[in-house]
Amino acid sequence: MSAERDLTRLVAGMRPELHPGRYVFTTVAGPAPAGVDPVATVVEREGLTMVVRQEDADAASLAYDYVAGWITLRVHSALDAVGLTAAVSRELAAAGLSCNVVAGFHHDHLFVEHARAGEALATLKGLSKRASRSFT
Repeated sequence: MSAERDLTRLVAGMRPELHPGRYVFTTVAGPAPAGVDPVATVVEREGLTMVVRQEDADAASLAYDYVAGWITLRVHSALDAVGLTAAVSRELAAAGLSCNVVAGFHHDHLFVEHARAGEALATLKGLSKRASRSFT
């Protein structure tokens, strides 16, 4: 299946999915420590930023200050699609929800405040439902 570029179809087909668990952003000067299996990494001048399960960070004594829930948008979004991140961010911001977006090859992944992850999921489902109405 080819990646979707149409914004209305992207939003309507998001199918947001909340992963179980708690995730944290942490950074190290070198490679990921043994026993730590990041779900996302970003190489920055200051070090390797990793998103890891909170229990892995705790076991490795890694510092963090933000605990997140992880939501995957199940639509296969094209990397050159325009507007999905903006639409999602705008909707979550209107609800007072922070969001950190990581784009994978197939899907976009959102890291939201863990305590409000259920609310973020419901907000995204509502946005998707409204977009779906344009096809009926």
